[in-house]
Amino acid sequence: MSEYSAPTQFIDLAAQQNLIRSKIDLAIKKVLDHGQYIMGPEVKEFEKKLCDYTGSSYALSCANGTDALTLVLMAWGIGPGDAVFVPSFTYVATAEAPAQLGATPFFVDVCERTFNMCPQSLKQAVKDCNKMGLRPAVVIPVDLFGQPADIDSISVIAQENGLKVLIDGAQGFGGVSDGRAVGSMGDATTTSFFPAKPLGCYGDGGAIFTSNSDLAEKINSLRLHGKGSQKYDNVRVGLNSRLDTIQAAILLEKLAIFDEELELRERAAERYSLGLVGMSNLPFVKKGCKSAWAQYTLKLENRDTVQAKLKERKIPSVIYYPIPLSEQAGYRHYPQVSTGTTVSSALSRTVLSLPMHPYLTTSTQGIIMSELNDILDCS
Repeated sequence: MSEYSAPTQFIDLAAQQNLIRSKIDLAIKKVLDHGQYIMGPEVKEFEKKLCDYTGSSYALSCANGTDALTLVLMAWGIGPGDAVFVPSFTYVATAEAPAQLGATPFFVDVCERTFNMCPQSLKQAVKDCNKMGLRPAVVIPVDLFGQPADIDSISVIAQENGLKVLIDGAQGFGGVSDGRAVGSMGDATTTSFFPAKPLGCYGDGGAIFTSNSDLAEKINSLRLHGKGSQKYDNVRVGLNSRLDTIQAAILLEKLAIFDEELELRERAAERYSLGLVGMSNLPFVKKGCKSAWAQYTLKLENRDTVQAKLKERKIPSVIYYPIPLSEQAGYRHYPQVSTGTTVSSALSRTVLSLPMHPYLTTSTQGIIMSELNDILDCS
């Protein structure tokens, strides 16, 4: 065990803020000066830059990533009797969005190596759904930990069964699949600007991407209380879900350095993969994919013991996610694929995420790897 005792940050937001603090301060001052705190000019500018970045025709910001999912489902008229296929191994928001609309989250298993939705499990789930008398309506693949889901295989299944494809890119924004940026695939893609995400604000925020003009028009109405031709003409039941102008101003400054930060995340991931000697369960990125590296996640059979020992050595780590959605009290009454979600259950017992952010120094990362290798050698 080393003599190192200084704290290591799991995600170091302060390091980024120190780098761009003067620009952030000026951006916030500009908003305070013009006073357009809701749907101000920075919101429109940010949405335009999101379109440019992703190649999507439309980018609509909103209050958070969960609302982003909900708004798309609302625009598609999803509700009771509709089945929405979601991975069992992900954050609750993916299942929460359809559930709160009265639709049925239908749990699908994930792939052992990528952690993303398994196409074969989805195919079986659609068959199961039809037998249950539910209408297969939407599939929500998640870009877990930063790697884009297998959208091509999933899209084939979706087309064969009349499913809409809504990509949950909350962790994947900045990722690429065969030259396509996250945000440019599926019928729609959502993302989150929660502070810990690869592109995060200093509060809550989210966005929706689509190239369908009718869908974009409906979502724009829905996020503004169902607004019609003017503020007091409400043509549908909607939500109050807008990105604050101050958050948009902050995100504009963060987007300006985002590509550089993605490269730094890639280098950090490469250092981990080279330095964690003898480990067979390192993160796997499919050929043709580029991960945003929201997390660097290992699989360890003695995960809980390793995490406890890392904590003793002042090395932070996080378990995403300790209970599959299909086993959680609020969701276990919903259906799951007949072949089971065994991979999701196994991952919940073995995954462990190490510190990951663009400003993870080589020396700090070396200490993390040295300590982890020492722990594993002694196990």
